[in-house]
Amino acid sequence: MSRFRPEPPHVQGTIPRVGVLLVNLGTPSAPTPAALRTYLAEFLWDERVVEIPRILWGPILFGVVLNIRPKKSAEKYAQVWLSEGSPLAVHTERQAKLLRGLLGPDLGHILIAWAMRYGDPSVADTLDTLKAQGCNRILVLPLYPQYSSSTTASAIDAVAAWLLRARSLPELRYVRSFHDDPAYIGALANSVKDFWMRNAGRPDKLAISFHGLPRMSRDLHDPYFSECLTTGRLLAKALGLADDGYVISFQSRFGNAEWLKPYTQGTLEDMARSGVGRVDVICPGFVSDCLETLEEIAIECKTAFLTAGGKEFNYIPCLNERDDWIAMLAGLVRQHLGHWQLAPPRKDPATAANATELGTPI
Repeated sequence: MSRFRPEPPHVQGTIPRVGVLLVNLGTPSAPTPAALRTYLAEFLWDERVVEIPRILWGPILFGVVLNIRPKKSAEKYAQVWLSEGSPLAVHTERQAKLLRGLLGPDLGHILIAWAMRYGDPSVADTLDTLKAQGCNRILVLPLYPQYSSSTTASAIDAVAAWLLRARSLPELRYVRSFHDDPAYIGALANSVKDFWMRNAGRPDKLAISFHGLPRMSRDLHDPYFSECLTTGRLLAKALGLADDGYVISFQSRFGNAEWLKPYTQGTLEDMARSGVGRVDVICPGFVSDCLETLEEIAIECKTAFLTAGGKEFNYIPCLNERDDWIAMLAGLVRQHLGHWQLAPPRKDPATAANATELGTPI
């Protein structure tokens, strides 16, 4: 049996299309222990996510972690699950639709799709769909502003795995990161300013929280830590904050190893004990609200801050479906498409119609 996936027929007279694939991290299909076990098994078995030899990690993951963590995680997901489904999937799908609407009038030959690195819709299945729809050029846009081996590179791994099983390869490009893009920083700053206008002005302190990684990643020269600091500093500058008006921290630790510091929850507790009355928290590493923002920050960290003596805690939502964020995405897509965004020359209508009718393979 061939290792290659079946190919859609190549038909004379068809006009090639360009595909844009938005890729986000992933989500379980439901807030249940069974769904979480499936999702976590895929996520935590990725060697880019957990860099422990498989012979050592396998017994821990399948013998311990997947027997304990799914139930706890399911309870957390249940607190933030939407009627339409997982928040991350809901927002990512909406972003794809809005991006399609913004680009559509000028770039009708470009298709916008979205996928999850872990879970559904999968990267491979979505690439199959784009190819079946006539896309011979595909731009992959991981929705991670800051590059990391465990996120951006893993998304590209999934694309590479699909390529290994494809007979006819499309042209490919991908976006590495956009952590310092002026339009991205501008959209973040606007979201904070809008929030402050609606909520009685500025807080005592702005906490800028990014997803954490093991400290080892920084020691191995993964650029993630540096790019997070750059984003945080640019955002603070755009907001006119002094050095003592904000703090950059890292959340979502897993396991017993040291992770990037300072840790968000501990930082918030220290703020409360030191007399900070109001803190606002934003998470620029996430472009869509998800478990890590809606449950970990808006619920767990809020409780920790208030318990430690803080008076007011506010979570500033992710960019989600903001107009300036979708416009930024459109600009990023146009920039990376380059000459691809030019519509291909149309074939002779009679030839195209005849070829389409006969379905002539080449």
